Amino acid sequence: MKAMVLNRIAKIETNPLKLTSVALPQIRKGNEVFLEIEACGVCRSNLHLIEGDWKKYGLPPSLPIIPGHEIVGVVKKTGDKTRNVKVGDRVGIQPLFKSCMKCEYCQEGRENLCDQAEITGETAQGGYAEYICASEDFVTAVPDSIDSEHAAPLFCPGITAYKAVRASEPAAGRSVGIFGIGGVGHLAVQFAKLYGSRVIAASRSKVHLDLAKKLGADNMVVYQESQGQFLKSLKKEEGLLDSAIVFAPSDQAIDTAIKSVRKGGTIVVGVFGNVPEFLFYEEKTIRGSVIGSRKDMADLVKLAAESSLKIVVEKHRISEANTVLSRLKKSEVEARAVLVP
Repeated sequence: MKAMVLNRIAKIETNPLKLTSVALPQIRKGNEVFLEIEACGVCRSNLHLIEGDWKKYGLPPSLPIIPGHEIVGVVKKTGDKTRNVKVGDRVGIQPLFKSCMKCEYCQEGRENLCDQAEITGETAQGGYAEYICASEDFVTAVPDSIDSEHAAPLFCPGITAYKAVRASEPAAGRSVGIFGIGGVGHLAVQFAKLYGSRVIAASRSKVHLDLAKKLGADNMVVYQESQGQFLKSLKKEEGLLDSAIVFAPSDQAIDTAIKSVRKGGTIVVGVFGNVPEFLFYEEKTIRGSVIGSRKDMADLVKLAAESSLKIVVEKHRISEANTVLSRLKKSEVEARAVLVP
């Protein structure tokens, strides 16, 4: 099959992903399925992996690797022990590729926290390819009402936004600020609105603020390097917020989000970053949020099928992955880019 393969860590401008002919993946266990990939979303975390930003976290653990972790495809073959997935089914794969199924987290239904979890496109071969094999226990059925290009982003930005919004304790009459409007943020705006919250979008980019407005944000505040000026504008227009969610990979953005929230409020951090000095006497809560469990993923897909959720995508061939990632690095992608074979 054809795949975009990373053989060396390098800046995306040097086109480190190479279109390569590689062996087809093989079903090795009875509960595995073989998928023909129809779409794979392009995530900023793919860029961090490729450029070596995550070496300190041990990622990638080895090379070569095929990136890509938000995948939708059609089942072409099944192992002899599959129970719930059959040939012809359309399913998705999220970053949680598999877990041990035995530890306390897996037993509690929080398998996304499993210490032995494998991550699609990082510790397991990913979706910048034509085919992939996966365990039937870690794929999620995709309804006919959502095409593959629009379904693929549900399997990373979708689950990331859904889980983070829920962690922010959304409700009617409560305000939530979303710092970083893009692939994840544009979906978080909509999820927060589904819960009835007042949504304030913060971004440097006019394109992204315009997108947030189009998707239902109640107010848009331009994020500024001057924290003091940003907070002054926010307080004048909104007052302090009940909660904030950070998707912008910036220590300053995390600090600003914390300061944007009232005493006793909640800040949800969905990116790598450092929490600065924390004023314990303000009784704020800082929560981390990372992807979601298999149940979270199934609940999200059901919600997406039953709601008016708008998933904004642009479509490209897998051979264009370097170019798409370069545009993503420069914030030129409005929401989510999706690769198709």
